[in-house]
Amino acid sequence: MDKNIIKIALVIIGAIIGAGFASGQEIYIFFFSYGKEGILGIIISCTLLGITIYKSLKIILENNIENYKEFLEYIINIDNKSKKYIIDVINIIINIFILVTFFIMISGFGTYLEQSMSIPQIKGSIILAVLCIITLSNEIKGIIKVSESVVPILIIFITIVGLQSLNYIDIPNITKYIIKAKQTNWIISSILYASYNTILLIPTLISMKKILNKKTIGKISSIVTIIITILAISIYISMIKIDVNINNLEMPITYIISHQFPHLKIIYGIVILASILTTAISLGSGLLQNITKEKKIKKTILVIICIISIPVSQIGFSNLIGYLYPIFGYLGIIQIILLSYKTQIKNS
Repeated sequence: MDKNIIKIALVIIGAIIGAGFASGQEIYIFFFSYGKEGILGIIISCTLLGITIYKSLKIILENNIENYKEFLEYIINIDNKSKKYIIDVINIIINIFILVTFFIMISGFGTYLEQSMSIPQIKGSIILAVLCIITLSNEIKGIIKVSESVVPILIIFITIVGLQSLNYIDIPNITKYIIKAKQTNWIISSILYASYNTILLIPTLISMKKILNKKTIGKISSIVTIIITILAISIYISMIKIDVNINNLEMPITYIISHQFPHLKIIYGIVILASILTTAISLGSGLLQNITKEKKIKKTILVIICIISIPVSQIGFSNLIGYLYPIFGYLGIIQIILLSYKTQIKNS
């Protein structure tokens, strides 16, 4: 298989597997809290995500898209004077979302180091800010190098935790462990998960344009879909037999590792930090791509954003996942609809 396919797939997976995913918080909120329907929700969500990635990559390549604004201009089919203002407003909202999420990743990195290693939170945030400056200064090469090194470890570790968790469960009677959810809107939740991820992913997909090949985007999308589905189900399985109120856990997987697999605790810490790093890099790259094409200006903005992120790093990221992500998920749904409509028009 073409090495570029693997490289691009790893970058995309790295952008999806952030702190929220690796900690189990996203999987709990969007899938596990809906009981056994959550498994079907994962399959629907990851399939929708894969289709959206494929269609987006196709549009980016065929139309030589350089940034998110150009992407929006293509999919929003409004022939009036208001189009420019609508696109500008949506683009600003998306940039704010990406920026806030970037700040939250910086904060999460510092917070985890403080809780696990007693390193002052501010120092941890400075470490990640510096790493982002170094990596993003090398643009796409830096992002690929980090993803190639970190993402395979994430994939292997999360899968192992899921498989080992099966030893704690009576497989023939697995349904007795799965909560009976009172909520019925699991389908909406699964769509929201896919849709808000597409907002964060588009800038990353655009940054991959230079090393993309139209013939390989189908394989890339399929690989990402399969791996993300496996990982999400692995995390879901690992949460099945938690013996406390999971709703009170900020990082469900941390609890699982500490109580069921203490020998994996150190490795897990590396996984969480690596997850935050890959997400922060993807977010930073996407934001810079949206703001300007000039390399010198990009580096200046990068340094400014990273410096600002340090005092802002006192903000936590658990509430973001539960409140802000679903809100942007609805914006992402609109984007998916526009994307599907545009693709159908072109194919007809």
